[in-house]
Amino acid sequence: MAKITYVEHNGTEHTVEVASGLTVMEGARDNNIPGIEADCGGACACSTCHVYVHPDWVEKLPVRDDMEEDMLDFAYQPDPVRSRLTCQVKVTDALDGLIVQMPEKQI
Repeated sequence: MAKITYVEHNGTEHTVEVASGLTVMEGARDNNIPGIEADCGGACACSTCHVYVHPDWVEKLPVRDDMEEDMLDFAYQPDPVRSRLTCQVKVTDALDGLIVQMPEKQI
């Protein structure tokens, strides 16, 4: 279980507990967090679960694979360092305290 803080574009924070083994996207979906649409349901076939990872966490996450890199090209204003697709980030106890911020919109 990890506590993850999702920050809406307007600054509203939602801190929730997400079970290990789920993805950060599933944690948002299961807790009705606005700003993560997840249109493809986690198949890495869209970019509607795009977030910016807090700078303190960038190096602590597994690296993006080629598929995620390709899909981030379709995200709204991707950041080459901080952007991630939440469907590709598996929750573990090591992610306790993770902070992600949603972009202004998902496309």
